[in-house]
Amino acid sequence: MLNLIGTYECKADAKGRLMVPSALKKQLAPAMAQGFVIKRAVFQPCLELYPMEEWNRLMRKMNKLNRFNRKNVDFIRRFTAGVKTVELDATGRLNVPQDLASFAGITKEVVVSSAINIIEIWDKDKYEQAIDDAANDFADLAEEVMGDVDEVDGIS
Repeated sequence: MLNLIGTYECKADAKGRLMVPSALKKQLAPAMAQGFVIKRAVFQPCLELYPMEEWNRLMRKMNKLNRFNRKNVDFIRRFTAGVKTVELDATGRLNVPQDLASFAGITKEVVVSSAINIIEIWDKDKYEQAIDDAANDFADLAEEVMGDVDEVDGIS
């Protein structure tokens, strides 16, 4: 399982390709041969890039959903809407499909940010806005999400 680290700024060219920053490319090296899946995020106006191993792990979990339950079927349809497989080209560029770039509002200035085992791809202005919007509530969120963790490793 990958544990990706870092937030990077880069630019998309006129064809929707982004040069993946070298520090991130090194971290993704073990996953390069299998390729990636790119999709719309559920909660934010950004894209998510899954290494194929992570995507397959998630699909095994989703495949356990009962498809005779309407909510499950609706969820699967919406979750997988617009999903595409992608690879980095020989020069380390990622071609972001136009429909997904439009969804995320990606034009030129881009932020790629690690989210543990996946990468989020954002329009820079939307990323900055999301970070600013969450800043006021982050302390409360951190306490709610991590405050009841039984095992304390000195994280602060």
